[in-house]
Amino acid sequence: MKHIYNDGGRANAGYRGKPGDCVVRAIAIATGLPYQTVYNQINLTAKRERPRCGQIRSNSRTGVHKRTCKRYLESLGWHWVPTMGIGTGCQVHLREDELPAGCLIVSLSRHITAVIDGVIHDTFNPDRGGTRCVYGYFAAPANPQTR
Repeated sequence: MKHIYNDGGRANAGYRGKPGDCVVRAIAIATGLPYQTVYNQINLTAKRERPRCGQIRSNSRTGVHKRTCKRYLESLGWHWVPTMGIGTGCQVHLREDELPAGCLIVSLSRHITAVIDGVIHDTFNPDRGGTRCVYGYFAAPANPQTR
């Protein structure tokens, strides 16, 4: 899959180093919202949640739980489309011909990336030569308020 380097505005917001902020980057890229706005909103969303059985609370810089990501994106009007179920095996791979056109936030194993019209927008190419399994993706709202 074609890849374009895009940090979602992270460097312009003044952040450095190697964080676990793929959720913030992907959302900033796909929605067009400023990186710092998404960063702050994810942390506010996480503060409203109660951590489960010994889990650490979601954090924009060190990692965001799936439920926090889902809650925030649904508040923006995005909807979840699962591509894999328990026991079904991998049905969809991170390949242009297996994903729909448009703006997507794609969930992979231990990573989330933005895919816009079949092109990966991220700080690296996570497709593993077209073999990376897609668990599902968030699709943009029909009448997006952002982007």
